[in-house]
Amino acid sequence: MVRFDDEHWNTYNAAQEGRTPRRLCRRLLDRAGPGDGRRALDLGAGAGVETAALLDHGWRVLAIDPAPSTVERVTAAVAPAHRPALTVRRQGVADALPLPPLDLLHAGFTLPFVPPADFPAVWDGLRTALRPGDWCGVTLFGPRDTWAADPTLAGRLSFHDRDELDDLCSGWDVVEVLEEENDGPSFGGPKHWHTLEVVARRPLDDTGPR
Repeated sequence: MVRFDDEHWNTYNAAQEGRTPRRLCRRLLDRAGPGDGRRALDLGAGAGVETAALLDHGWRVLAIDPAPSTVERVTAAVAPAHRPALTVRRQGVADALPLPPLDLLHAGFTLPFVPPADFPAVWDGLRTALRPGDWCGVTLFGPRDTWAADPTLAGRLSFHDRDELDDLCSGWDVVEVLEEENDGPSFGGPKHWHTLEVVARRPLDDTGPR
């Protein structure tokens, strides 16, 4: 049985310390450019690796993660000179709503852990917070991921196919989608990964309610 509890996430986040920022964050920063003091959200900040990268590029960052060690771990990952631009909250994703207006949203390997019953409200809250003209990068799990067929995880994790992704991003400019499948390790043991990595932009002229 795969467990996703406080002990798991504390151990997982400790193991992530010192790695380089993931590809999604790097791609998002390449698209969005320097932060120049604009506000970014690192949703599921984990060990703070991507939070630190966003701060290094001039963004003000709100970092959110439900793990018990979040505040201490993320703060420690950030250079002292950048800490005035950092706000860290230990919160679940749904508990973080409503969000302040955002100029960049980064959620790598976070949204799949939102239960399906909560996902529509969470996604609507994220869409509403993102300002027109600004950038979103998320990783979703696809339906052929091993965990999608695990009965012990039913109702706990969310999975989306390409059609559902199109619906989620309706009205946005989807700039890049990398859909990948491979067999490999996870922190809970070997599995088949099916992921969709998305970089999208809310159109500049999209000023209506989302």
